[in-house]
Amino acid sequence: MLNHRILLNQRPVGEPNAESWKADQEEVRELADGEVLIKVLYISIDPAMRGWMNAGKSYIKPVEVGDVMRALGVGEVVASKNDRFEVGCHVSGSVGVQEFAISDASDLVKVDAKALPLPVYMGTLGMSGLTAYFGILDTGMPQEGETVVVSGAAGAVGSVVGQIAKIKGCKVVGIAGGEDKCKYVVEELGFDACVDYKSGNLRKLLRTECPEGIDVYFDNVGGDILDTVLGQINKKARIVICGAISQYNATEPQGPKNYLSLLVNRARMEGIVVFDNYKKYPEAIAQMIEWIKAGKLNINFQEEEGGVAAFPEVLMKLFKGENTGKLVLKIQA
Repeated sequence: MLNHRILLNQRPVGEPNAESWKADQEEVRELADGEVLIKVLYISIDPAMRGWMNAGKSYIKPVEVGDVMRALGVGEVVASKNDRFEVGCHVSGSVGVQEFAISDASDLVKVDAKALPLPVYMGTLGMSGLTAYFGILDTGMPQEGETVVVSGAAGAVGSVVGQIAKIKGCKVVGIAGGEDKCKYVVEELGFDACVDYKSGNLRKLLRTECPEGIDVYFDNVGGDILDTVLGQINKKARIVICGAISQYNATEPQGPKNYLSLLVNRARMEGIVVFDNYKKYPEAIAQMIEWIKAGKLNINFQEEEGGVAAFPEVLMKLFKGENTGKLVLKIQA
């Protein structure tokens, strides 16, 4: 059986390009004891992938040049030498950008393909949804009646953050790029308002929508937008640093210039890495399933076709702002 896959060919400087990747195929080997063979059905397309391509210290080791590109995904077990995972069950975990993945099963979780569409287990109930859950609740600590602002509001993480903040009784204002995305954030996700950072004066737009200031800011983009928000935070505000997609391809990343606002307002800025909360994943997933069943949490995702060969192009949709909700790539049926 042939396995088609995408390897990291060289570390990019700036945006990944055609030279960053190498298409490859190999015969699927025999399983060792404890291993399972997964037919990969979908992979998750995440901004974090750009960071995984860089050498150097981070919260997770980088993908090595010549290795299969790291990706989370869902698939079907088609062969097993592990008593916990029978042939025919569906699982989520780290599978890579390939058609078949052999796993020691250490990070695999069974998922119910009949209860919800499989991409939901990579989005709302996957890494992005869990990041949103722990980031807004444990780090942002929103209180009823507070004003919460979310950048990247139409994306996989931001869309869930805003909905959870609404569930907790907050006023929620999104920041997104373009009229269509802002309309989606308000009409489909239930945010109170959404400002289009591409339309003009973001500072003025935020002051209009947040006349009493900002208590919690969930940052997915960094750069100028972070600086603008820092100028409007309230005393004891909480700034959640989840990502900085505006900086990932920059050769000279821009840090916050307006950081003294943290001092003036006795505010706190703290990063969130979802893997720190792995022991609490089950309770978070159970709570979000309750919200989904109650109609309080939207499970929208954007599915792209094309298999492994489409991965380089689909990844760049994130950095061009061409996704709404969770972006997933269908690998095979």
